[in-house]
Amino acid sequence: MSDSGLSPGSGISSVFPSLPGQGELTPETTPETMPEPTGVSRPGVDSVDRADHADHADHADRADGADFVARAAGAAGAVASDRPFGLPGRPLRSNPFMFGLTGALGVLTAWLLVQAIAGAGSAIVLIVVSLFLAIGLNPTVEALQRRNLSRRLAITIVFGSVIAFFVVFGLAVVPPLTEQTTGFVQHLPDYVQQLQNHPLIRSVDERYQILDKIQQYVAGGGLATQMFGGLLGVASVVISALFSAFTVLVLTLYFLGSLNSIKETAYRFVPRSRRTRVRLLGDEIINQIGGYVAGNLIISLIAGVVTFLFLAMLNVPYALALAIFVAVTDLIPLVGAVIGAVVASGVGFLSSVQVGIACVVFFVVYQQVENYWISPKVFKSSVDVPPVATIVGALLGGALLGIVGALLGIPLAAALLLLAREVVLPRQERL
Repeated sequence: MSDSGLSPGSGISSVFPSLPGQGELTPETTPETMPEPTGVSRPGVDSVDRADHADHADHADRADGADFVARAAGAAGAVASDRPFGLPGRPLRSNPFMFGLTGALGVLTAWLLVQAIAGAGSAIVLIVVSLFLAIGLNPTVEALQRRNLSRRLAITIVFGSVIAFFVVFGLAVVPPLTEQTTGFVQHLPDYVQQLQNHPLIRSVDERYQILDKIQQYVAGGGLATQMFGGLLGVASVVISALFSAFTVLVLTLYFLGSLNSIKETAYRFVPRSRRTRVRLLGDEIINQIGGYVAGNLIISLIAGVVTFLFLAMLNVPYALALAIFVAVTDLIPLVGAVIGAVVASGVGFLSSVQVGIACVVFFVVYQQVENYWISPKVFKSSVDVPPVATIVGALLGGALLGIVGALLGIPLAAALLLLAREVVLPRQERL
């Protein structure tokens, strides 16, 4: 080795390339200044140099350790600032007790949620009806906005028209009902006397003593108790109906005023990547529901006006009240028009047989005109629902929620058909 002039370390370096950071030859380093590999001694290095080298290494190790501790302390401080109560531990997923407890809590939460929804069913129905009416009145508001009216003024006009309709309905229906009820009470003794003088009633009374039993029942107080309870029940039903109607009007006004913000808030719950498509589908569904409600209101208005003109021409009593009743019942799918026609024709028969027959013929002809000419013209650009879907939606909605469900069934069927046509069927084609 002394002949070659190379140290043992340099010989090893010539055979094996040095690792990064462990004595590479750079323009700044020379064989004399290059660090000595670990465990290899160089001839000519005395013990003082080795002691200096050991002290330097020990000082470097201590500096590295202090720097590591400082970094760890800084990281701990950052974690402590972000999580003041410390880092969470490992989840107890493999614990069977926690698994069973979580499942039991989930079932209990679901059961409580179902009970809460069932308990608040009437309130939920009022909210859904109000939102449905707000969506239905929104196209009229937007039409007024296109005539350079502010949205607040347009809502005021539309809502004022709705309130005016209910006021006219009350003024047209309440006085005739009050008059008929008062007349019936006043003539009740005459009706009883006519029944007593009737031969058939007299023979039945002689055999079974019906009138004596009725008198005993009335004198015993049973009739008064049942009438008082019945009056209380009727009063509670009327008060509940008035409260529900007032609630629906107020909620409809609020929903109509904040419909745009409600839509935007609902769309923000959708991921950004799907928000555009959901917005387009949601706006189309809202437009179809609004078109259905607006079209149904137009058809009912036509039915009421035509009915009033016909009944007034035949001098049928309470023509305005009957016309409004026909218009309201015409909103109910499938059976509403039949109900209105039966009531109006019954009042016509009370006037005379000829008037009753004329009313029956009129409603039969008008229903054909409405079903095959008026409705297709009105719903041509708003709701495109097959007849089968219309019948099924109305029947299922009526079975679930009664009249409200029947009203909501057709537009919901249109919404489901739109989702199936735009989402489900294209996905099935790609699979």
